[in-house]
Amino acid sequence: MDRQKTADWSRVDRDGPQDLIEALRDYAPAIERDVARLRVAKGDREALDSLFRSLHNVKGDAALCQVELAVAMVHPIESLLARVRRGEARFTDAMAELVLLLVDRLDLAMGRLASGQALAGLQIPAIVDGIGELVPLAASKLDERMSVVIETVTGFRPLAGSGSTRGGDALAPDPGSALRASDDLSFFRSLAIQLESRAPSFKGRTERIVRLALEANLAAGNGIDPTQLEAAVYAHDIGMMFLAERLWLTPGKMTAEERAALHVHPVYAAGLLSRMAGWSEAAEMVAQHHEMPDGKGYPQGLPASGICPGAKLLGIVDAFESVMLKHEHRGRKRSVLLAIAEVNACDRQFAPEWIAPFNQVVRRILKVG
Repeated sequence: MDRQKTADWSRVDRDGPQDLIEALRDYAPAIERDVARLRVAKGDREALDSLFRSLHNVKGDAALCQVELAVAMVHPIESLLARVRRGEARFTDAMAELVLLLVDRLDLAMGRLASGQALAGLQIPAIVDGIGELVPLAASKLDERMSVVIETVTGFRPLAGSGSTRGGDALAPDPGSALRASDDLSFFRSLAIQLESRAPSFKGRTERIVRLALEANLAAGNGIDPTQLEAAVYAHDIGMMFLAERLWLTPGKMTAEERAALHVHPVYAAGLLSRMAGWSEAAEMVAQHHEMPDGKGYPQGLPASGICPGAKLLGIVDAFESVMLKHEHRGRKRSVLLAIAEVNACDRQFAPEWIAPFNQVVRRILKVG
């Protein structure tokens, strides 16, 4: 895309870009949600198809609004995602960054056109041409070239360019100093405390779950990284704050649509963690903590073999806290006993290897108070 063509396409009626901005506001939440889901589960076909449809619809709306620049911007990323859908390439963290960068620049460009401003500084030719050059490349070369495009447009190289959530940290700068980890944990904890503030009955739940999770892990031999586990506990439910409060604060029967919305909450928190270098294990725990060994959990319906140990443990302690909350009117000791009984009775919902250390710790806590 040469500068002259960009300049020609910039001469549009301002109503077109403004209409497209309004359309983008409708599509953006779904795009961001699907990218977050794909960061955690690269093979999530439903999320991939949804992301492709959203971008295809953006391009269609751009054509209807007669904003050729927007059509030209979206077409290459749509073509790249089409390759992923055909199995010719993998969705990776670098691709996630590229999609979000494209949508961000599209929004900025439409804002400038709608207000009669120039597009200078947005690097529109660089991103359009850069993504266009990716489309025919061999899959093995895509990540490196995507990183180059992102660096050319933004001036910064992405932290990770691999397709593996777990492996992404190997390409990122080491964030694991005690000071950095402590700062991050403090941030995650502040988010959890903010969630607690939404309901009086939540008070103290974060510390209770952290204590139970870390002690159960210790009782089982500390097979899960304690720092990653602590981060996962703090972050596992913060996605709730992006949902309507009536979905999680008001008891009652849900519609299918409301239940589907609620089932996305692990994806939001996992997406946040996966974008921060050093927390991929915590992200995996958070993403999977509502999965069940019988494959009937959410958001992916993973079998027992596909659920990481941290998620299995987090699922137990989170459910225990929820059952305690349900029975709180019966008094603390009684609610704990009822919660223990319910967790132990749900043998298909929880990983059996974690029930024994869980029971050991809960009974000790109950004994000492």
